[in-house]
Amino acid sequence: MALKIVYKICCGIDVHKNFVVACIASTDGKGVTTYESHRFSTYTRGLKNLLQWLLKHNCKDVCMESTGKYWIPVYNVLENDCTIVLAHPKYVKAIRGKKTDKKDAKWIADLFKHDLVTGSFMPPADIRQLRDLMRYRFKLTCFKSSEKNRLQNCLTVSNIQLGNVVSDTFGKSAQAILDKLLENPADTSFDLEPLVYKSLKKKLPELRDAIDGYITPEQAGKLKVIKAHYENLESRKAELEELILALAAPYQQELAILQTAPGIRSDFTAIGIISEIGTNMEAFPSAKHLCSWAGLAPTNNESAGKKKSVRVSKAGCYIKPLLVQCANAVIKSNKHPEFRNRYLRIKKRRGHKKAIIAVARMLLTALYHMLKNGENYNAELYRKSEVPPVDREITVEQAIIIARNQGYKIKSATA
Repeated sequence: MALKIVYKICCGIDVHKNFVVACIASTDGKGVTTYESHRFSTYTRGLKNLLQWLLKHNCKDVCMESTGKYWIPVYNVLENDCTIVLAHPKYVKAIRGKKTDKKDAKWIADLFKHDLVTGSFMPPADIRQLRDLMRYRFKLTCFKSSEKNRLQNCLTVSNIQLGNVVSDTFGKSAQAILDKLLENPADTSFDLEPLVYKSLKKKLPELRDAIDGYITPEQAGKLKVIKAHYENLESRKAELEELILALAAPYQQELAILQTAPGIRSDFTAIGIISEIGTNMEAFPSAKHLCSWAGLAPTNNESAGKKKSVRVSKAGCYIKPLLVQCANAVIKSNKHPEFRNRYLRIKKRRGHKKAIIAVARMLLTALYHMLKNGENYNAELYRKSEVPPVDREITVEQAIIIARNQGYKIKSATA
């Protein structure tokens, strides 16, 4: 049986850094497909020529692979006039040994005309801009952490043990002491009392012992560079956060809804979630599809009736760590027993890592229903989505096991 042709006129685009190769597949009433290929530059003029070429052939359905960041300029030019399906390269990769740029574009067009390509989730342009800024903010946070670690390494090499006395080496008192040390690294006999605040005044003898080290001129110079870089990163991050808050202003209602969920208190946590999954949950058929897209669902790898893997996928490299961080905060509190009890129950059997992923998925399921229905968090959001079918049957013994797992004590009805 022949495959059904869904798109009579469509285009497959093979994307590269300097050029794209486009192939239009036109199918007539008899089911005969003709192909026309053309190569375009990735300069703006070339991409506009690509758009005019598509419109000339009345081609509004386009499929292209998401190669690095090179697909973004192409997408931006075609977005308003064409319906674009963006596909992961592994789903449209041609057979090895029979690959050329023209054949790759033709292969993508052939797959697409039969509707065999699953498109990637693409949020609106403003959400994509917000996503880009939030991911850059995450990178700046990582840079700051790296600089903190480098400063601590310098202090350790110089036998300055401030970290053993103060809780935060970048706190007000610790930084004042460090600035004083860098003024004259050879002199450690200065008065500490004017430099410390609050409870640290009780630890002056310990602080005196902690700064009794030897900072070489080279290490002192390195420390100054690290401090200056760290302060610069803080300033740049503050500027970036102003841009993010301005761009997120139209989504105040959705942000307020998300912040009613457990573990989500910071504005930037809520913005980070919206920047990844968007605000329109119609893009995902169900909460399960969203969890799978976020990499919080086990992969399917079954052959001959044997499951070879139940690991979660590598997807969601930004949203997954954020949800796991929220989940780790939730399970430490008794305010939301639905999360904590599920975590403890799974941890007994599967360990912490699998349990925390389950809680993160539980949280994302609740967020899906919150955004879809426009309602604040309540404990029933997850339970409603996991209600088993009414025609499902279990034995009495299975029901007793389930009740015991839920913490109930079983007793006789006559007792």
